[in-house]
Amino acid sequence: MARKIKVLVVDDSALVRQTLTEIFTADPELEVVGTASDPYVAVKRMESVIPDVILLDVAMPRMDGITFLRKIMSQHPIPVVICSAVTEDGAESSFKAMEYGAVEIIQKPKVSTKQFLEESSIRICDAVKAAARAQLKKLSAKRFEVTPKLSADAVLPASVGKTMVQDTEKVVVVGASTGGTEALRVLLEAMPPDCPPIAIVQHMPEHFTAAFANRLNVTCRITVKEAEDGDTMRRGQALIAPGNNHLLLKRSGSRYYVEIKAGPLVRRHRPSVDVLFRSASRYAGRNAVAVIMTGMGDDGAAGMKELHDTGAFTIAQDEATCVVYGMPHEAVKLGGVDSILPLGGLASAIVKACSK
Repeated sequence: MARKIKVLVVDDSALVRQTLTEIFTADPELEVVGTASDPYVAVKRMESVIPDVILLDVAMPRMDGITFLRKIMSQHPIPVVICSAVTEDGAESSFKAMEYGAVEIIQKPKVSTKQFLEESSIRICDAVKAAARAQLKKLSAKRFEVTPKLSADAVLPASVGKTMVQDTEKVVVVGASTGGTEALRVLLEAMPPDCPPIAIVQHMPEHFTAAFANRLNVTCRITVKEAEDGDTMRRGQALIAPGNNHLLLKRSGSRYYVEIKAGPLVRRHRPSVDVLFRSASRYAGRNAVAVIMTGMGDDGAAGMKELHDTGAFTIAQDEATCVVYGMPHEAVKLGGVDSILPLGGLASAIVKACSK
């Protein structure tokens, strides 16, 4: 039997610590080796056992999570997943934590409804497993399933007719997960002001995507915003899927636009890269350029193969520059990738592909 991933939960809320402990205890791949109400207590816990992953709150008494994170990363690096409340301050602090070396951001679990708690459990457990993988820890092949792992069929059925292939402007679709916040920053900051329109799915909790887009909009030469239903895809603009909603590419005549759609988790995610890629294969076909970036799991692999088969140009980030070489690797294995490139080479490759 594979060794369980040891998790230390650091949060000043007793209810949150209890809820997270119950979530992790229910997953056969995870083990809670301690809980702490603040970083000082966490240090004491770590004197007896070193966790594989730390789940860390941002706002805590005595020492905030950001300060603790910086100490960890400078002294004894351990994979950290930030567990944050949905507030403007919480979102800003979470992205700062990513800059200091945190692997993932998750939203604090809510117990409002059974379905919400179950879906939160999936996201939280997967985030911890991804963090462990990012530090070269092996995970068992067996996965803990709370709900069936649905394909893009649950949101958008596969096309039975021919994909529209008439000449039109190129459009770019991008999918990323673990490590994607920093990778997308590098990619989008390198895009020229007149770049082709871009639609992005980054696995991220609800309400955090708006803050993420706003941060990128400040540092990039292009416009970056959280996608809204009906937004037109424009040159020099990137639209990021809002958390907890699927993003679909649609087309009306020669105009591309996006649809925001609810629905079940697809490949254990909402938004799902597979849903975006399938919609692009249907409405853009060979006029699309697709990029799959760092992330754990297989979301986007099947969708990229569909895009590849319709004539789209497909690119995967290489293993050396991925935090987790999961999603790109699965896409390569399916035979849906035309080019494998390092993170620093993606922007120029996209621009070149779109100019053909």
